[in-house]
Amino acid sequence: MFDELQGFLKYLRDERCLSLRTLAAYEHDLHGVKAWALGQGLLGWAELTSHHIRVYTAERHRKGLSGPSLRRALSSLRALFRYLLREGGVGHNPADLIRPPKSEHRLPPHLDAETLGQLLDGIPADTPLGLRDRAIMELLYSSGLRLAELVSLNVIDIPSSDDLLRVTGKGEKVRLVPIGGLARQAINCWLAVRQGLAKPGEMALFVSRRGNRISHRAVQQRVDQQARHGGAPSHVHPHMLRHSFAGHLLEGSGDLRAVQELLGHADIGTTQIYTHLDFRHLAEVYDQAHPRARKKKDPGQ
Repeated sequence: MFDELQGFLKYLRDERCLSLRTLAAYEHDLHGVKAWALGQGLLGWAELTSHHIRVYTAERHRKGLSGPSLRRALSSLRALFRYLLREGGVGHNPADLIRPPKSEHRLPPHLDAETLGQLLDGIPADTPLGLRDRAIMELLYSSGLRLAELVSLNVIDIPSSDDLLRVTGKGEKVRLVPIGGLARQAINCWLAVRQGLAKPGEMALFVSRRGNRISHRAVQQRVDQQARHGGAPSHVHPHMLRHSFAGHLLEGSGDLRAVQELLGHADIGTTQIYTHLDFRHLAEVYDQAHPRARKKKDPGQ
């Protein structure tokens, strides 16, 4: 039957030490494939062939499942079959060569630099919560942090001698990211009043009005609230600030590898979603750097 799924999830939790959110994504994807396979009369993972996976992918695509969601489901399947190969449950990985249908390449939602600058400068700084919100949003944009990374920060994580922040990202991978000057200033202003809100012994950098570590949901609500107060043209969420960080940095530098490192992306393909923000700039970088990008001058000219 399909009982190996629980063993795989236990392996991800105990040996790979994946986060609860990532585990939930694997479980959701694989239960979806399992339900479909049972509907096809299959009795176990070993009966699932490449043809079955192609049919499943095509059906889900026709029903409106997005390209990224299909890619994630296929990635989950490939990981499951690698585990089953290791355990001797199957003889090959039928998901290895399957690719999802191409979907429209959409630019991640982001704000232009001028709008974002006005939004950040307009956050009221006359209350402790206002100072906190400004520090949160400045840091999200300055360092390209994920929401979970920001919420997990402690006071001791803020460096005292330099402007490099040590961040623990997905898969417990640690990276160093810079803290911009305005973000550092906003954090210092918040730290000056933080003690008035934080409960004794609370280690979190950002706390709620009750003095505990601020929640993911609270950050989402405060970011959107401050953005609306500042006249933002659309709904603003924390990941939009991360998208803006990546897009603006790539527009200014054209250095895809550097942006990949700063974002903490394991695969540069994930970072490439930002490359068409300013393709003309990237083309200029290519023309200047690649030895065969330009035609040689005619010796007779």
